[in-house]
Amino acid sequence: MSIISLLDLSHNYFSNSIPSCLGNMTQLTVLDLSRNNFSGSLPPLCSQHTSSTTSILNGDGNQLTTIILNGNHFEGHVPVSLLNCVGLEVLDIGNNAINDTFPAWLGTLEELQVLILKSNKFHGTISSRLKFGFPRLRILDLSHNEFSGSLPAEVFQNFKGMIKTDDSDKGKIEYMKTSDSFFVMYDDSVRLVIKGNDMELERITTIMTAIDLSSNHFEGVIPKTLKDLSSLWLLNLSHNNLRGDIPMELGRLNMLEALDLSWNRLTGKLTFLAFLNLSQNHLAGRIPQGSQFNTFENDSYGGNLDLCGPPLSKQCGTGDPLHIPQPLEEEEEDETYFFSGFTWESVVMGYSFVLVVGTIAWNLMFKAGKPKWFVEFFQGIIPHRKRRPKKRAQRRQT
Repeated sequence: MSIISLLDLSHNYFSNSIPSCLGNMTQLTVLDLSRNNFSGSLPPLCSQHTSSTTSILNGDGNQLTTIILNGNHFEGHVPVSLLNCVGLEVLDIGNNAINDTFPAWLGTLEELQVLILKSNKFHGTISSRLKFGFPRLRILDLSHNEFSGSLPAEVFQNFKGMIKTDDSDKGKIEYMKTSDSFFVMYDDSVRLVIKGNDMELERITTIMTAIDLSSNHFEGVIPKTLKDLSSLWLLNLSHNNLRGDIPMELGRLNMLEALDLSWNRLTGKLTFLAFLNLSQNHLAGRIPQGSQFNTFENDSYGGNLDLCGPPLSKQCGTGDPLHIPQPLEEEEEDETYFFSGFTWESVVMGYSFVLVVGTIAWNLMFKAGKPKWFVEFFQGIIPHRKRRPKKRAQRRQT
């Protein structure tokens, strides 16, 4: 058993607990037990200590780079033995029943790029005293848990992997994969909510960056430090209790394609985006008109009683001038933070600026005659009608 390098038992009907001997399989690089009926505590993976990344490259100690336990019935805590997986790149334990606080100690894993904790029973605040926590993290999904408190600005400052991706400057899109020297090549995959749709990325590009903190109990304001995550592609903060203005600094995220702030208690301003969802807030005023804003449908603005103009049926200037925005049902009557309303000047300014820059960039790209990287990027995101096999096992010629 110790010579197995890839163990994939996904999409079966296995049940009961996982044998602890899995933690002693020192040659294992990929463990995929997703979509089963396993229960009990998470196994003590990487129970044998590895002192350095060099030891892993030399074949000494734990070599796990991918752990996928999504879609089971695991309970309890996240095992601290994972700290011995110093080469771990992907950890997906979503869709279980894990009852724990945020495992900030995982931030010491310097190779960790994908962390999926969604749809569990994680609770408490998100805080990190680690000065250099999660240095390579690119995909973080904490959605559908019970996290609370404010969004700590210092945590986002640690995400150096979202500030700049080296591959984005090379014009070539690559994918995360685990390769055995002789037999097996395994493509890492992940499920994310992208522009409101639950989608499976059968391959993860090395420039894909996303933060999903939706459906929790976060409160307070949106941290301005998010502006530093210059390569961020997706940001979902919906279904929380966030208040205050939408930071103008978010307009500096020139790689951002999808922003979902719906179902919060926000007022404020927003810049041009390809995808927009501002529903169920307290925004007011006329919706700006323009080629991009005309593509957004009613659902983008639903639940904001004081917005008017197309695509909404409510016309501006026809309502009661004394009308005051009404709070959501769970809010107290004496709250007045929503009286500030919503102004659109910044939206129009941001739209005009990005439209000009985007047009210039688009023309330059196609004059170069090599938009191959653009096509390859979306091949990893948009699912194909015919599902490609996830793993390929082949014997190489010697």
